[in-house]
Amino acid sequence: MSSPSSSSSPDAGPPPSNANEGCVGPQSEDAGKASACAGCPNQSSCSSGKFSSPEAVAAQEAEADQIRAALSNVSHALLVLSGKGGVGKSTVACQMAWTLASRGYSVGVLDV
Repeated sequence: MSSPSSSSSPDAGPPPSNANEGCVGPQSEDAGKASACAGCPNQSSCSSGKFSSPEAVAAQEAEADQIRAALSNVSHALLVLSGKGGVGKSTVACQMAWTLASRGYSVGVLDV
C-alpha cells in the first residue's frame, strides 16, 4: 500500500490504495508501464488507459462536482481522534452530535 510518491506528476491522479510503492498514478503516461508497476494488482487496468480516457476524466470531474455541491452547505466539521482504540471516540462523537441536534443544529456523523 502506498501514498502518492514524488515520481507521480501532479496531473497523474492519485494512485489506487492497493498500488505498489512508487506508483506513478493511473492517469500518467507511464501508467502500467513504469518499473514500479511490475506485480501491481492494478497494472492491467492502468495500462489499458481506462482511467485516462476522456469519458473517465469527465466522469471523475462530474463526481467531484457532485461531491463539492453536496458538501457546500457544511459549515463546520469536528474531528474526534485518538491513536488508540477503545477510548470512547464514538461515544464522544455521538454525544456531541446528540447535544448539538438537541439545540437545533443539523448534524451528521461519519464514524470510520
